[in-house]
Amino acid sequence: MKVAVLGSGNGGLACAFELSRAGREVSLFDLPEFNAQIAAVAEAGGITATGDLEGFAPVTAAGHDIAAALDGAELVLIVGPAFATPPMAEACRDHLRPGMAVLVCPSSCAGALTFRQHAGLTADSGIIVGETSTLPYAVRITGPGRINVFHRLDTGTFLAATPPSDTDQLFAMVEDVWPLEKADSVLQTTLQNGNPVIHPAVSLLNAGPIDRGGDFLFYEEGVTEGVGRLIEAVDLERLAIAGALGVPVLSEPALGVHQGYMTEDNYSTGYSTAPGFLGIGAQGQLDHRYLTEDVGYGLVFLTDLARRLGVPTPVMDAVIQIANVVLARDFRAEQARTLESLGFGQLTAEELRAL
Repeated sequence: MKVAVLGSGNGGLACAFELSRAGREVSLFDLPEFNAQIAAVAEAGGITATGDLEGFAPVTAAGHDIAAALDGAELVLIVGPAFATPPMAEACRDHLRPGMAVLVCPSSCAGALTFRQHAGLTADSGIIVGETSTLPYAVRITGPGRINVFHRLDTGTFLAATPPSDTDQLFAMVEDVWPLEKADSVLQTTLQNGNPVIHPAVSLLNAGPIDRGGDFLFYEEGVTEGVGRLIEAVDLERLAIAGALGVPVLSEPALGVHQGYMTEDNYSTGYSTAPGFLGIGAQGQLDHRYLTEDVGYGLVFLTDLARRLGVPTPVMDAVIQIANVVLARDFRAEQARTLESLGFGQLTAEELRAL
């Protein structure tokens, strides 16, 4: 099977590495402004990994030609932060064909729905589109064409397609690579994303050290009892949204234990002592995806969905407002991802459940 991986960041390199090791013919693509890793992988002919994944995996091609990357591909992976999904979808738009499948990994809140919209796909396009709840790795780039995998998930990566009737077919294409779990819908994969729960809380309550360069360990030193209480308060609101939709979602620390990141099902030491998070450093500035993505796309989308369902979210709202002040932005006004921006402004809760 030929697979095109779109995105050359941490997750894109890890996915390309493991797909290649699983026997897929892998091409790697990124937009021209992201050339460093593409050039390194092209020069080396592949990717080198250490940690939970080790060795060298060949990549057939790495470059900026989307037509060449998608030529003959049966599966297309969109791997990157939420803000990368629209431009990747638009790059693909004229090169998708019936019989292809697209997997947004991870969803980062409504990723599959976002891809469909920006790629101009209709219900009768013949192209399967789905998403995962999370990236199946904790991974960081350590050098040109090189990654270190802190933790590779054996459980707890959920997958769904939209509509849900396509989930089985998409699942069958990747089940030998990642030990995935089928979700009921893309609402479940979207709501099971824990990044908007954890990252903004830890970042905002450690804003001073991050503004000074982030010279500390994000989880081990950044999560205290007080920080844990904020994570919990945000998580309880996320669980209330899921409950209003009738969507099965695990609490964030319960998911962490299920995934093998954590050994304790609690909101403080569960994170600070988590084996899967050991050694992960904090970001060096506040203008970082832990706020720009997880607030601007994640919490804004979740609170918009909550309002449609009549679920109060005072803590999420407070986190958004503080992030607005700290970064001198207005994430709600930007409307990077809302029901309205996705074209679902008029859908009822029952119609949303069928997505």
